[in-house]
Amino acid sequence: MTEKILEILSDVRPDLDFENEKSLVSDGNLDSFDIVTIISELNDAFNIKIKVQDLIPANFNSLEAIHNLVVRLQEIEK
Repeated sequence: MTEKILEILSDVRPDLDFENEKSLVSDGNLDSFDIVTIISELNDAFNIKIKVQDLIPANFNSLEAIHNLVVRLQEIEK
């Protein structure tokens, strides 16, 4: 799963080091268009629905945070 998330992120912003960056949103590395694209790709790839209440910087600041969000949403979808 982490590899697929990393692939999605790298397709959107190939210039960023997603494996080491911990403040993707807080530091302004991802803009709103990037986030919308990432959400769409994650929804499709993992059959989840990221809701408005999930759209907080803490959920998108790092690869680990995004992974945890996807895992949590997959559990809810079951």
